[in-house]
Amino acid sequence: MPLVEHLRELRNRLSKGILAIVVVTIVAVFYSEQIMSFLSESVPKCENGLQESDGGNCAVVSFNTLTSPFTTTIRVSLTAGIIVSSPVWLYQLWAFIAPGLHKNEKKYTYAFVASAVPLFTAGAYLAYIILPISVKVLISLTPEGSSNILSLDEVLDFTTRMVLVFGLAFELPLVLVMLNMTGMVTGRRMAGWWRGVVMGVFVFGAVITPTTDPVGMLALAGPIVVLYFGAVGFSLVNDRRRRRKNPDADLDDDEASDLDHTPESVGDVEPVSSVAALPEQADSGRNARVNGYDDIT
Repeated sequence: MPLVEHLRELRNRLSKGILAIVVVTIVAVFYSEQIMSFLSESVPKCENGLQESDGGNCAVVSFNTLTSPFTTTIRVSLTAGIIVSSPVWLYQLWAFIAPGLHKNEKKYTYAFVASAVPLFTAGAYLAYIILPISVKVLISLTPEGSSNILSLDEVLDFTTRMVLVFGLAFELPLVLVMLNMTGMVTGRRMAGWWRGVVMGVFVFGAVITPTTDPVGMLALAGPIVVLYFGAVGFSLVNDRRRRRKNPDADLDDDEASDLDHTPESVGDVEPVSSVAALPEQADSGRNARVNGYDDIT
C-alpha cells in the first residue's frame, strides 16, 4: 500500500475514534452531576455543612473559583468520553496496526488485551474500595475546631490518580509474562529477582499512591506481589514446556549449544581405486611416469 493510502487510512481511523469520544463526551455532559457525585462518594460529607464539620469527622466539598463548575464539568465529561468510548478508538487503532502483524504477533496481542482489561478493571475496583479508607485516614488528622473544605477538583484528581495508579500497577505481572512468552526473560531469572522486586514494589506503593497512609501502600503492594509470584510460576511452567519441545530454547543467540565429544567408531575403511590423472598414465598403468615424473609437471 502506498504511503498516501496509509496516511488516508490513518486519518479515517483517527476521525472515527475522535468522533466517538466527542459523541460520548456530549452525552456525559448531561450526566456530569451524577458522575461527579459517584467519584466523590469516598469523601464523608457533612449533611449540615460547616456547622457539622468539626475536626476530622466529615468534610464539605466545594468549588473554589468562579470557573471551577464549568471546567470541572468539561474535564469529567471528557474523561468519561475517553473511557466509555475506548472500545471504539482502541478497535480503530488495532485495525490500523493489525495488517502489518504476523499471525504469531496477533496471537500475543489478543492474549495481552484479553488479560490487560480484567487486570486494569480489578486494580481500578480495588482503588475505589480503598478510597474511603484512605480519605477517612487523611481527614482524621484534622485538629478539633477546624473544618475541612475540599475542592471538588482536588477530590476528582485524587480519585482519578488512585484509579489509574492501581489499574496500571496491576499490568506489571502481565508485562513480565509477555516478556517470558517472547523468550526475553526466563522464569528462573525472574524468580531470582524476588527480593528486589518485593522491596521495589513496596517502595513504589509508598511513593506513587497519593495518600500518605500505609493502607494505600499495602493495598497496592500486596496484590502486585501476589501477581508477581503468579507470573513467575506461569513463566517456570512455560519454560519447562518450551524445553520439552526444544532443548536449546533457553540459549542466547550468541551461545553455543552443548555438543557430544564422545569418540565414535568410524567402521571399516573402504578401498578407493585410484584414477589416472593423464592419458599417458592410464595407458602405462598405475606406476607410469612421464618424463621422469608422476604427472605432467
